[in-house]
Amino acid sequence: MEAIAKSFKKKFRKVDWRIYVIFLPGILYVSTFTFYPLIKMMVMSFFDWRIGYQQVSTFVGLENYIKVISDPIARMAIVNTLAYAVITVPMQMIIGLFIAVLIHGIRRFTVSFRLAYYLPVITSWVVVALLFRYIYSNAGLLNYFLVDQIGIIKEPIGWLSTRWPALFAAMLLGIWKGVGWNMIIFLAALQAVPKVYYEAASIMGLNKRQQFFRVTLPSIRGTVIFAFIMLCIGAFNTYTPIAVLTAGNPAHQTEVVLTWMYYQTFSTSGKVGYAAALSVLVTIMIVTITVFTFIVSSKRRGK
Repeated sequence: MEAIAKSFKKKFRKVDWRIYVIFLPGILYVSTFTFYPLIKMMVMSFFDWRIGYQQVSTFVGLENYIKVISDPIARMAIVNTLAYAVITVPMQMIIGLFIAVLIHGIRRFTVSFRLAYYLPVITSWVVVALLFRYIYSNAGLLNYFLVDQIGIIKEPIGWLSTRWPALFAAMLLGIWKGVGWNMIIFLAALQAVPKVYYEAASIMGLNKRQQFFRVTLPSIRGTVIFAFIMLCIGAFNTYTPIAVLTAGNPAHQTEVVLTWMYYQTFSTSGKVGYAAALSVLVTIMIVTITVFTFIVSSKRRGK
């Protein structure tokens, strides 16, 4: 043990002190804005947390977690969030990869196509959500097209007045806005695949479809995993589309975890501990999905 300690001290002394100076701002930033809020949130979830001068927070143990689990609206918000993730994540990845493959295969106007597909990504969430609310409102563009132009239906449909049609509208918004990001990520990965792989596949007699599944996808596996994890995190952090399109209505049926968390914190009696407990549960779900993804990926890579 002493020999190990001495060797560790020697290696520690050899490290240039300027390295610590370089890393110090990043460590302080991450500690202040990531680790401290995370720990604080976990602490708050065990209290009936009160905000305000001379307010006393009472320790309640697991009571907030029990309230979240037994709350039907919270369960509905979790189901809505999971449904949003199950639909939007794979659709964004599939469409984004398809467009990236198409753009990667052409030689002209690639910059124009990248800009056209990436433009929704840099557009404000509030602006596009308001646009979609206008399209799906009772007197909006979609009902006008179906009633007055085509005449398929006689009366306008309340798209945003029912749970699943409203969530479907939010899903379409999320897919439309996220395709461009996936396209850029996958396009960068496709450009990094060595052309030698495709030349060898052509010599082996593989067609374009076989090259895609046997060469392209295995070569960009890391990018696919990265995109999947980032999109899952983004899906669980969905707030603006629901807040603008439906605000959780009707009767909280379109709530997602972030909108319900916000409502419990700021729109009621200030159930901060309840919202913190819900946030901790969502964090556990995201970590579980991430770990499961890495485990499945490592097993397939081992095969």
